[in-house]
Amino acid sequence: MGLPFTALAVRDAVAAGKVSAVEVCRAALDRIAASDPLVHAFLTVAPERALARAAALDANPQRANLPLAGVPIALKDNLCTRGLRTTAASRILDNYVPPYDAEVVERLEAAGAIVVGKTNCDEFAMGSSTENSAFGPTLNPWAADRTPGGSSGGSAAAVAARMVPLALGSDTGGSIRQPGAMCGVVGFKPSYGRVSRRGLIAFASSLDQIGPLATTVADAAIAMDVIGGHDPRDSTSSTLPPPACASALDGNLRGLRIGVPRGMLADGLDPDVESAFDAALEAARELGAEIIEVALPHSVHAIPVYYIVANAEASSNLARYDGVRYGVRAAGAEGIGQMYEKTRGRGFGLETKRRIMLGTYVLSAGYYDAYYLKAQQVRTLIRRDYDAAFERADLVAMPTSPTAAFRLGERTQDPLRMYLADVFTVGANLAGLPAVTVPCGFTRDRLPVGLQFTGRAMDDAVVLRAGDAYEQATSWSDQRPATPGFSSSR
Repeated sequence: MGLPFTALAVRDAVAAGKVSAVEVCRAALDRIAASDPLVHAFLTVAPERALARAAALDANPQRANLPLAGVPIALKDNLCTRGLRTTAASRILDNYVPPYDAEVVERLEAAGAIVVGKTNCDEFAMGSSTENSAFGPTLNPWAADRTPGGSSGGSAAAVAARMVPLALGSDTGGSIRQPGAMCGVVGFKPSYGRVSRRGLIAFASSLDQIGPLATTVADAAIAMDVIGGHDPRDSTSSTLPPPACASALDGNLRGLRIGVPRGMLADGLDPDVESAFDAALEAARELGAEIIEVALPHSVHAIPVYYIVANAEASSNLARYDGVRYGVRAAGAEGIGQMYEKTRGRGFGLETKRRIMLGTYVLSAGYYDAYYLKAQQVRTLIRRDYDAAFERADLVAMPTSPTAAFRLGERTQDPLRMYLADVFTVGANLAGLPAVTVPCGFTRDRLPVGLQFTGRAMDDAVVLRAGDAYEQATSWSDQRPATPGFSSSR
């Protein structure tokens, strides 16, 4: 049997008894077996575990009441899974098997979802192309010579290739939205604190958020209804009641004011992306939205601010990987200092080392005030720019990425050019805001383009409502690559 197209279709079919969870799970595993040797979206596939959970669900008389009953789901490999290898795509955690599940994993499985495997990513989520994985890159299902984006490229590619209808990623500076756009799927970054980070392997703790990648906004919304909400075991988890995201999707943009920061879009925007974005804004206007211009004047500093703050936090978070407590320990060291050096030298990849060194530098004596403190001050200004924009607008719209998917290897020797792939996404993380990407067209090379809506803090349901209304009025989200057997773009 074929895998139903959306998570909601799977849920409804399993709940109604039209198909068993085991049949759905086998179909997903068959699709992974057919497509993943080409795409390399997965680092670990767990067929026995998944089929056992699917069989238990079929035997559960309450399965019809579960919001994600029988839905196969993939998890980015920086989310802890009890008894299932979790590497964060790093050699330093090559054989790490967590003793507990992340909070989001507990909630998904309690809702009836079936975890089929763990997906590839940039090492410790540090990257924009999934080329920094210690286990090799993921390929974009639309074109074998292109990156899927990053750092949640494996999750985005798995959804785009219809291996699974739903996946989780993490977003520190655009790592859900940018690969979502480049793979032509929906990606949602929740407000900071809306989703528990307990069990997420930390990169930058004040920026990281977990969120869904999905075939439709409705699927992302139902996933948010499951994983959102306060977690008393996460001190950064918001105590505000979570919105009912799925019930907010009314297919309507009427009355919403959408702000466009044209000043940010002046330089470096690919003409095909700009054309698709302008067409998307016109479609939103026809759906009843009011399009106005807003200013985000300090966003010109967002990339340097992000890479100071994120790298500073990364240098602190990654200090725990020392070969003593868990993870890989290098052999042949004489003394603890040499053990640290050898373990980290062999265990961390080049990009991770670069970020640790930069982060340690900006936190060091004599440089803290000049770099880290100044970056935090400008971060406040960026947040205030959004506050001012939201006095006039309900949402801010931008392209998700300034270009479509770039070629594998094209930017690996130019870190600054790679970092600029996140120029339109990092602001939402610095300000703690919710943002969604939805497909809005294609380039002349038949590569997907994404439209991004960003909303006020904790207005997650409004952001998803807007994305859903646009999606319902267009056909972009219905289009899928022809994986397996996909070819290169021109």
